[in-house]
Amino acid sequence: MTILLPTSTAGSLPKPSWLAEPETLWSPWKLAGNDLLKGKQNALLAALQDQQEANITIVSDGEQTRQHFVTTFIEHLEGVNFEKRKTVKIRDRYDASVPSVIGPVSRKKPIFVEDAKFLRQQTTQAIKWALPGPLTMIDTLYDEFYQSRKELAWEFAKILNQEAKDLEAAGVDIIQFDEPAFNVFFDEVNDWGIACLERAIEGLKCETAVHICYGYGIKANTDWKQSLGGEWRQYEAIFPKLRESNIDIISLECHNSHVPLELLELIRGKKVMVGAIDVASTAIETPQEVAATLRNALQYVDSDKLYPCTNCGMAPLPSALANAKLAALSAGAEIVRKELETR
Repeated sequence: MTILLPTSTAGSLPKPSWLAEPETLWSPWKLAGNDLLKGKQNALLAALQDQQEANITIVSDGEQTRQHFVTTFIEHLEGVNFEKRKTVKIRDRYDASVPSVIGPVSRKKPIFVEDAKFLRQQTTQAIKWALPGPLTMIDTLYDEFYQSRKELAWEFAKILNQEAKDLEAAGVDIIQFDEPAFNVFFDEVNDWGIACLERAIEGLKCETAVHICYGYGIKANTDWKQSLGGEWRQYEAIFPKLRESNIDIISLECHNSHVPLELLELIRGKKVMVGAIDVASTAIETPQEVAATLRNALQYVDSDKLYPCTNCGMAPLPSALANAKLAALSAGAEIVRKELETR
């Protein structure tokens, strides 16, 4: 990006009430067929307008085209049965009913490409598109076919690479892989998780990002966070290897997250999407609070590599609240941008 401190969102934005239940994660669609297609496009346009009015630099679809950040991708794949469900523990902390892998997984056709093309037609701004990461995908399924987390993740990485190349061809500037599982399964991340991520980005010329965070502000996550201690130093286990990886950008939760910002020194040289907006709180950050988070991060992230961002997605929040937080993000970034430009 040519602009200093380009702003972005981590992912989801609130959905309109006519498309899905507001302030509810992964709510079923209220429309079907062609009405759903048109509804998603209208919601995408509204999300884009909200980002533009808030002066967000790198825009996205706000995940208006997805019901769930992982399963909406998986439901288009061969080899996964959504009728044959099992209860598994997601991220080692809460039980969920998930579909089963019953055969070889494959992608018969592009999944989000038409949506990405539609977004690309609406703006000349840089656009970012999010995909689920391989490790998070396997943690959201019951595998009765491969019976190997590593093997299934590798197959998903190859499928994600196909989709990512098609998104790049559609004009996407940044492809982000959402990997909340990276803050739980540290041995797997280092042993083969990062290698799977590199397989997913193989051959891409656009920028790539991995989003790692401690999750939406839902009870299962907030309760879990209470068990992590006063300092969340867990990323120490994976940052050194991420620094050596081919991923361009690392997206992290920084505001009110208890992640010691000095850990960012371990990924010095990488671009970092610094989460300066707390998505688990209804308090609206002031521009000065956002600026303070960014200034602190600048001790460990070079200014030309810092991307102000939200901690995570904002789908569970009221729309007006999310928009106010986006405006605060932009205003805080502008404060620091002017400080840097006058040095």
